[in-house]
Amino acid sequence: MSQKKYQALVCCRAGMGSSMMLKIKCDQVINEEKLPIETEHGNLDSLIGFTGDLVITMSDLTNELSADPRVPSAIGITNIVDKKEIKEKLTAWLAEHAA
Repeated sequence: MSQKKYQALVCCRAGMGSSMMLKIKCDQVINEEKLPIETEHGNLDSLIGFTGDLVITMSDLTNELSADPRVPSAIGITNIVDKKEIKEKLTAWLAEHAA
């Protein structure tokens, strides 16, 4: 039986350096832990038409995104290069959302 692959958008306001660094770190954690998540990168405009499961962003944007009806679920990362924090938050999200 194949495990569901979750689609995640890694974004920030501009979609420039910080969210790209966050995507790289998320992908490292996902690969190391073999998490069933595929990421794509973008900015807040990327939410238009986004049909995935999760938005990963910086902590300061999480409350704003959680109120957006286009966002199914959001995780905020405080330190975008802290793989331990990323791992904890991604695995907690998976535990909560796994069918």
